[in-house]
Amino acid sequence: MPEVDVDELSGRLADGAMMLDVREVGEVEEVRVPGGIHIPLQLVPGRLEEIPVGETFYVICAVGGRSRSAVEFLRDAGFDAVNVAGGTKAWIAAGFRTASGPLEGEAS
Repeated sequence: MPEVDVDELSGRLADGAMMLDVREVGEVEEVRVPGGIHIPLQLVPGRLEEIPVGETFYVICAVGGRSRSAVEFLRDAGFDAVNVAGGTKAWIAAGFRTASGPLEGEAS
């Protein structure tokens, strides 16, 4: 399974890459990597039309378990999904910028 660390994710996002956060709403509102779209893991199968086809995108959760499950499912469905090792906990530990609060104004 393809995987990147948060340092590589930061560079990819700066270059305009897309990110999918598969955590629950409360987790995402508490703290998140800015940008991207939010679809809780259990809702991903029913919301595939919201995920871009034909471009690589990065899937994140809290530490990497749920995102790994999402990446397996999405790759089986034909998407070019890449897991983010360490998730938002690693992103925060690395000192990268975060956002918090309601998801209004961001894709969710």
